[in-house]
Formats: sequence, structure tokens, C-alpha cells
Amino acid sequence: MGSAAPGGDRWEVRGYAAEDEAALRRVCLLTGDAGGDATGLYADDDLLADIFLLPYLAFEPELASVLTRDGRPVGYLVATADSVGFAERYRRDWLPGFALRHPRPARIVSFEDRILDLGHSPEHSIGDDHVLFPAHLHIDLLPEAQGRGWGRLLVRRLLAALRSAGVPGVQLGVGERNVGARAFYRRLGFAPLPSAPQNALRLGLPTDAVV
Repeated sequence: MGSAAPGGDRWEVRGYAAEDEAALRRVCLLTGDAGGDATGLYADDDLLADIFLLPYLAFEPELASVLTRDGRPVGYLVATADSVGFAERYRRDWLPGFALRHPRPARIVSFEDRILDLGHSPEHSIGDDHVLFPAHLHIDLLPEAQGRGWGRLLVRRLLAALRSAGVPGVQLGVGERNVGARAFYRRLGFAPLPSAPQNALRLGLPTDAVV
């Protein structure tokens, strides 16, 4: 699905293709600091993508959507339909390679240590509400793509896919500093769930919701 803006820009939401990976890594990095640029924030600029992007592309590429502007990826949504199954597969198939690139910290001292620990703990995405909200998602849009309705469209596209697969609900976690994302999700109808990780908010949405 696409749309042409008055200025000539061509926007499109489409499925993921393998050649998108490098561009999506960049989007992940440029939005990785509570929506801002995370370049240089961690010892390895690929850390965030290695946790919150690439395993989803590897395991469930059919649920990934890409937003392009004049053919250039400027946003994406990735998801899993089954957080429990995803965590099991991540631990079995992804974590061995991840641990070689990003060793687990001996203790949690810095914010980077917390992110690394998440990468070694895929079960963090499984809340007590996972029966009603078994799916979870991550969405990132560059600033140029925000406020145009594309995030809503990406979520709507995912809900349709999950609904057709019989998945009752989807959840996500958002950090306390990411005020803009919290407002966005609540506008779509996501509601707080009790099983929130420390210093974060966990939100859920039934897949039959109208967004």
C-alpha cells in the first residue's frame, strides 16, 4: 500500500525483504535512545538491532513491515505471534551467537549493562498477561516519518495478520523516558498491563481493536 504526497514523495508500507536489513539496522540505531539517535551510546552500535530487530527478521519475517519514502526504508515494525515460543527459539538459536558478540556483564552497573542483560534474557518479553496477549512488537520510525499516520497503519497491518492467525492480543514494553512513544500507543488504544518490567510500562491491545 502506498501514498504519494503533494511534494512528490512516494510512501509505501510493504513486507520485509532481505535487502532491507542494513537500512533497518540504521533506523533501529537512529531511534534507539528513547526515540533519538543512539549512535555511539553503546560500545557496539549493532547492540540494539541484535536484540530488538534481527532475531524477529530471522524467525518471523512474515510479520515484519517496512515503511519506505521514495524507496528508502524510514521505519519498520517487527513482531512475534508467540512470545513464549520466540524466547525458546531465541535462547536456542540466537543467543549462542549473540553471546559471542556481546558477552553478558558480570553485574549490572550501567544502562548498557541492562541492555546487554536483556539480550541474554529473552524471557523478559513474556509477561504474566501472555495468555491474553501472546504476541509482542517493536516499531521504530525516523522523525521524518512520525506524525503522518504511518505508525498507526503499521500496527493495523500487524493486528490483521495476528487476528487471522487466531492470536488474541499483542503487547509491548516502552521505557519511562520515551514519552512520545507512550502517547502514541495510548492514542491507538494500548492499555497498561500489570506485568511491567522495572522502570518501564507494558501495554496491551486486543487484535480485534479498531485503530
